[in-house]
Amino acid sequence: MQLLDRAGQIRDAAVGRVGKRTVLAGSAVCTLFFEPSTRTRSSFQLAAQRLGADVLNFDASTSSTRKGETARDTLKNIEAMGVRGFIVRHPDDGAVQRLADVAGEGTALVNAGDGRSAHPTQGLLDMLTLRQACGGDFSRLKVLIVGDVKHSRVARSDLHALRTLGAGEVRVCGPASLLPDAGTTAGCVVGTDFDAMLEGVDAVMMLRLQRERMEEGLVPSLEDYHVHYGLTAERLARAAPGAAVLHPGPINRGVEITDEVADGPQSWVLRQVANGVAVRMAVLEHLLG
Repeated sequence: MQLLDRAGQIRDAAVGRVGKRTVLAGSAVCTLFFEPSTRTRSSFQLAAQRLGADVLNFDASTSSTRKGETARDTLKNIEAMGVRGFIVRHPDDGAVQRLADVAGEGTALVNAGDGRSAHPTQGLLDMLTLRQACGGDFSRLKVLIVGDVKHSRVARSDLHALRTLGAGEVRVCGPASLLPDAGTTAGCVVGTDFDAMLEGVDAVMMLRLQRERMEEGLVPSLEDYHVHYGLTAERLARAAPGAAVLHPGPINRGVEITDEVADGPQSWVLRQVANGVAVRMAVLEHLLG
């Protein structure tokens, strides 16, 4: 709650409406990404810069990792240059924790997404967006998470955050082949009928169909997926009036969601992106300020 409150306070600085702050002046932050990213890398970079930090962008595709250097050695070498903040994205579950275990004293790591495990700052920015859209009393909310939950680190962090904040009812929906184990969805209402699960919800959190993380055959086709799990304006009418629509991006338009909904008045997708900078500023300020 402190991080969400702080993100709300500094949102104007986050979106560039006020001058650069100097909380991290003289500090160096590295975006250590072993996996492609657009929104997360860019928003972390802006967050660090708007706090006054120097930012080093690491791209595994053009680095010594292609020559066989381990992620551990990459971290330690950059750390030796005086960098004390690392934003890490990695395709392997638990990779960020393993790097944190070997980091030096005073070095802070932020998990920017590891495997299917977690994406904590995305969870935070989604909660900030929900609070703005639906009010601060999470106990009154019915929230539906839809799609490829099995492969989604975003879904896992969102579920963790919604439980922590005491959400009234959390529903999880998707094809049976894309639903995770029962432990992941503990305490949730789980189902495969999207139309039924939409009834009366205050917010719909659509997930990207993560084709790069799944085996072939988990969905018959993209067209079939859209027929059963694509969010259209007609479907959205089943939710509570004014229900908020969220999506972590990148959106597969015409698969998870139609243009009419993605760009419509109930879409909070671009607000999520803006909130991402504010949340990440709050996290970096807390860890390094």
